[in-house]
Amino acid sequence: MEDNVIIRLQDISKKFEDEVILDKINLSIKDKEFMTFLGPSGCGKTTTLRIIAGFLEADSGQVLFEGKDINNVPPHKRQVNTIFQRYALFPHLNVYENIAFGLRIKKMKEQDISKKVHEMLELVNLKGFQKRNIASLSGGQQQRVAIARALAVEPRVLLLDEPLGALDLKLRKDMQVELKSIQKRMGITFIYVTHDQQEALSMSDTVVVMNGGRIQQIGSPIDIYNEPKNAFVADFIGESNILDGVMLDDFKAKFSGAVFQCLDKGFAVNESVDIVVRPEDVDVVPVNEGTISGVITSNTFKGVHFEMIVDIDNFKWMIQTTDYYPVGTRIGIQIEPDAIHVMKKSEYSGMYGDYSSFSDELEHLSDVAEEEE
Repeated sequence: MEDNVIIRLQDISKKFEDEVILDKINLSIKDKEFMTFLGPSGCGKTTTLRIIAGFLEADSGQVLFEGKDINNVPPHKRQVNTIFQRYALFPHLNVYENIAFGLRIKKMKEQDISKKVHEMLELVNLKGFQKRNIASLSGGQQQRVAIARALAVEPRVLLLDEPLGALDLKLRKDMQVELKSIQKRMGITFIYVTHDQQEALSMSDTVVVMNGGRIQQIGSPIDIYNEPKNAFVADFIGESNILDGVMLDDFKAKFSGAVFQCLDKGFAVNESVDIVVRPEDVDVVPVNEGTISGVITSNTFKGVHFEMIVDIDNFKWMIQTTDYYPVGTRIGIQIEPDAIHVMKKSEYSGMYGDYSSFSDELEHLSDVAEEEE
């Protein structure tokens, strides 16, 4: 098996009516890897998962499992299992029988089923719950039963489609830690779908950022955050100030009316570029010490830091600092070379990174709307 790859997608395309949902997706997934498909609603991540599971057929392209084409293999004969956001547990069966369901279909002996069910209950911290009615369980407990049922049949790959979407924030965070721990202990491949950036960054070995039916970037959480490939990725993964800039030369960028030293090279002289500066990487200094300066238009206390919107040359930056400055204050800004990330211009240039219309309330509403889709 080449480079330990368990699943390979080759030129996978899918249309629904006239809308392109997936546009020539190519991807290699390694054995024992925790890979997350991350992107906004409608980006194609769940469609990709369903094609791997066999619930949907691609219009073109191949799904290879350990090098063998499985396009025509039905879902129940693939070595994968799926957990959905709505856990699809059987309400008329107790916890034990839900977990045992797939094992009974495999016609395992009763003593082996019992051993396996109790192993799974221990794995998901539900020891002693075997006789409980499904309706009596909390959302988090139901989630654990769904995981135990899926893992009991020993799939090589577990597919998880927004499985924590229905849980409250604290429970979600607890389950993220638990899922990662289960994946490591079981030593199987997890392919996870979410639109939650924090979830993707905290759990994954590899993140696949998707938008418009195409893969925008593949990399480790640290690479995706620190080295975004384009303005879409930079904006989608955390907060980013994304500015029009010019590479004057290697290691020298001009933006916001000033010249900055940076660590990027290999661009054409005077090439137009997108510049990314994360809000936490901006140093606030007295005006006379700043390379550039701006006026604070809003300031929100976030517990650990203050989140300020700052008008710099009619472009609104977000800046995070532990020091308080009142609205209306002019501040100086310094940016270290390693805090400046230069990207090639793309179809997403000019669409993101200005916080003129930023509002916590609007952002929260868009999150809620996405979760309900």
